[in-house]
Formats: sequence, C-alpha cells, structure tokens
Amino acid sequence: MSTPAVLDNKLVLDLRNKTGAGFLDCQKALKETAGDLNQAVELIRKKGLASAAARVGRTTKDGLVANYIHHGGKIGVLLEINCETDFVAKTQEFQDLAKELAMQVAATSPKWARKEDVPEAIVNKEKEIYASQAQATGKPQQAIEKMAEGKLSKFFTEVCLLEQNSVRDTSGKTKVKDLIAQVSAKVGENLSVRRFVRYQVGEDLDG
Repeated sequence: MSTPAVLDNKLVLDLRNKTGAGFLDCQKALKETAGDLNQAVELIRKKGLASAAARVGRTTKDGLVANYIHHGGKIGVLLEINCETDFVAKTQEFQDLAKELAMQVAATSPKWARKEDVPEAIVNKEKEIYASQAQATGKPQQAIEKMAEGKLSKFFTEVCLLEQNSVRDTSGKTKVKDLIAQVSAKVGENLSVRRFVRYQVGEDLDG
C-alpha cells in the first residue's frame, strides 16, 4: 500500500479521536503506516503518545492571546496560553479554556502563573512569617512545620493562577491546573500558560 501524498484530514482526525495524540503525531503515524488507521493506532500506543504524561515538557510554540473585559469595563485581562500546533489553537476547546482562564484572572487577580514563577526571596520571606506565627502557638516542632507548610500552600493558591480553585466549580474541588490538564487530554497536546496581565481602573501599575 502506497503512502498518500497528502493525508486525508478526516483520517488524521479519526486517529486523534481514537488515541488523544497530537495532530502532528497522528500525521507522522499515518505516514509511517502508509495510511492504515488500525496500524497507526497501534503505533501511537506503543510509543506512548496517547498518554497525557508523555506530553509534559513538549514544546508549546503556538497558541493565542485571550482577552476578557469585565462588565462595565472596569477590569481587563490579556492572557497568553500556548499549545503545540496551530490546529489545536483553533479548536473550540482550546479557545474556551483561554477565555475561562482570562475570566479567572479577572476574578481572582493572581500575581503569577505557577508556583515556580514566584521569586525565591518572596517564598523565603513568607516561610519566615509563617514559621514565626506557628512557633507563637507553642505547639511541638512537628506541628509547627505542618502549620507553616499549610499556610505556604494557601499562599500559593491565592497568588498562583494554576494553584487556584476554579471560580466555575463552587465545590472547590477543581483547580485551574486540573482544567488545563483536562483540555490537554482532550486535544492531545501539551498546554501551558505563558503570561497574563490584569488591568483595573484606578489601580497602580505595580499593584
């Protein structure tokens, strides 16, 4: 069986739906198997491309900038979220996620995207404060350490977008990073929030 010069997009989409692998991975698998869908499915599974874990760390060079203006025009957000391909950037799932994250930023005003983005000096300062507060309780050292860790974790949920609870889930069980992981699994690509900026009328630029 000869490999078609141009792969049928429907065939590529069928393979994506069956495996959850990225668009480019599906194209490559179909070319390697001369367009045989069943063999391509097997090839992708053997390579582990259907696994969400396999997508972590893959380069995200595409994506889009989402915007959200709060009712009345008092708050505005610009947020860049990245994916691997232009194909995924144009999907409704990806665009809906981008809009939801921009709305999250408008509602909760996080300062950083993820824990790793928080400057070390700030983390250390917070640790000192929480340790001092915990020691003032007079409890055993082990309990003091747990109290301090708990407060630091709470700090991250307040200032880091990915650690926040989704404002859409009133149960408080879904974090923003869980929403991103869910969409990542659905579109078959690694997704990452690169940056965002939130403006509020009358607020200092460094606020």
